[in-house]
Amino acid sequence: MKIFHLSDLHIGLKLLNRDLKEDQEYILNQIVDLAKEHKPDAVLIAGDIYDKAVPSAEAVELFDRFIARLDQALPQSEIMMISGNHDSASRINLFRSVLARQKIHMIGLPPQAPDDRIEHVCLQDEFGPVHFYLLPFVKPSMVKEITGTDENGSNLSYDAAVHRLIERENIDEAQRNVLVSHQFYLPKGQNPEETERMDSEILTIGNIDRIDADILERFDYAALGHIHKPMKVGNERFRYCGTPLPCSVSEAGQQKGVVCVQLNEKGNSEISVLPLTPLRRVLKISGQLSEVLSQECDDYVSVTITDPEDLNVWDMQDRLMRAFPNLLEVRRQTAYAPEERGGYSPEEEMSAFELCEAFLGKLEQGEQALLAEVINSALEEEN
Repeated sequence: MKIFHLSDLHIGLKLLNRDLKEDQEYILNQIVDLAKEHKPDAVLIAGDIYDKAVPSAEAVELFDRFIARLDQALPQSEIMMISGNHDSASRINLFRSVLARQKIHMIGLPPQAPDDRIEHVCLQDEFGPVHFYLLPFVKPSMVKEITGTDENGSNLSYDAAVHRLIERENIDEAQRNVLVSHQFYLPKGQNPEETERMDSEILTIGNIDRIDADILERFDYAALGHIHKPMKVGNERFRYCGTPLPCSVSEAGQQKGVVCVQLNEKGNSEISVLPLTPLRRVLKISGQLSEVLSQECDDYVSVTITDPEDLNVWDMQDRLMRAFPNLLEVRRQTAYAPEERGGYSPEEEMSAFELCEAFLGKLEQGEQALLAEVINSALEEEN
């Protein structure tokens, strides 16, 4: 059975106020072309379909065209998708049972009541059944009626809540099983700070959303979403495919792609990445002004000027805009120490948590946990 693994489409995203509609349509059409060529039996989209919980009409129309073209290209295939932390779970869940009859599974909400189970889709091939478990983004508060609370009556951790949700499923590990999930999984014992995160990702204070990846061992493949850089989670079979397009300057230079999984008999799989080529790349260009201007292009560019002396070039911005019509930002790098730069403020390098802690003064451990919870809630609300 052949599977396409996608995630984090972030339709409607703006890159430093640059509208990416044309770029996103270009890359989504490329994915459809790859689907026509490789004919997967299932297409999995592991969350963050949209960039905003309330997407614009244009974003919804773009996604509608993509799914329509994908469905037309793969009339015999199943399309399965889940909501991510950027999506509105209830909106993605709309018409869930109706769409399922058309081989399109849009799962926005995790199990809500004790009798509910993770959405399960079973497909057949010459080796027997393949079971797909579709688990949307989960916060412990969303599933506490099912998973319960800790000994103090508080919500469980993300790790405990997701483990309990999956452990209560009747998974036959003698057969082939695939998990589609949108969470922050890490190999057990790995420090979250060692994982490179992109500027476009929403990070929680204290990495409270991390989940031990030991729970993934029950599956033959885990199609993961949430991390924007393509990466494996301690095993070839557990993967973040990353975004199909760079969502921030920090993703400059990354090769994006669609993960193609060939599931053969139990224990035998082949995994490859089909590269995607963007309409415009995201580049970082650094050097003295004359060097930078010599590299003109139509890509999205972040420029860093490194001339040792302050430049007195009155039309520098105009010259850069002519060289780079899709200029994202201009930065200035000098040899001066930070304290010698005009307008420098140490608060610029402090996190929200550090700023609040500096204002409030020394906090006890319990107060620090409460502050982190408040900031994480504010970040989720802002999203």
